[in-house]
Amino acid sequence: MARADDTGRQRAGRGGPDGPPAPEPAADLQAFAVQLRRMNGEINRMVHGFAHHNGLHVTDVQALAAILDADEPMTPGRLREHLGLTSGAVTACVDRLERAGHVTRVRESSDRRVVHLYYAADARPAARTYFRPLAQAAGAALDRFDDAELAVALRFLTALNEELALREASGRP
Repeated sequence: MARADDTGRQRAGRGGPDGPPAPEPAADLQAFAVQLRRMNGEINRMVHGFAHHNGLHVTDVQALAAILDADEPMTPGRLREHLGLTSGAVTACVDRLERAGHVTRVRESSDRRVVHLYYAADARPAARTYFRPLAQAAGAALDRFDDAELAVALRFLTALNEELALREASGRP
């Protein structure tokens, strides 16, 4: 594992004190891309399995994740924007999720036109059980790094997500 004080040297191509020169930045980018694709593939495999096991579409599982991860109560309009779907497709998705017992719709008391979507408490145990191997793998991986390394990894993932969101907002692929 690289230490924080080695990072600058490695990026500059000079390597650590005892090791060979670090790969060129393009190779670093390639290595990151490969690992991100591998992780994405593994998570997609689990998402597809959960969707199939629960009679859902993969988009429904993406909607569940968006509802669960939202900083504030999710609305159908925000879910539509997040998933890039039409209003009709989001309505069908939310209908499926509600029928399956995964989400509840709650009308805002001050403005009855506003609907908030919540992950149903009764549905959480099934999701936790199904995705437990992912949580266990993440926990085991976290145990292999110290707090400083984890802080850098989290900063990288946060920055990558911010960059992807900016690209999406600007209409760039």
